Amino acid sequence: MKLPRDVSGTDLIKALKKLGYVVTRQKGSHVRITTQLNGEHHETIPHHSPLKPGLLLVILKSIATHHELSVHELIEKIDL
Repeated sequence: MKLPRDVSGTDLIKALKKLGYVVTRQKGSHVRITTQLNGEHHETIPHHSPLKPGLLLVILKSIATHHELSVHELIEKIDL
């Protein structure tokens, strides 16, 4: 499966709310989100539009690993 293109940081943050992520702080153009699901997990999302595909993949891999999903399953679960 190919990664979605033209995903902004804002779109990703909204999509990740389905997994219990909430914005905990913002410094400049970077937003830190946190979830308590499956233990505490933090991720920093740049508020860029669009996110570069390589960066998007790194973020999705980290989140997928925390939730014990594949990247493909994660993309389907959050409707990205």
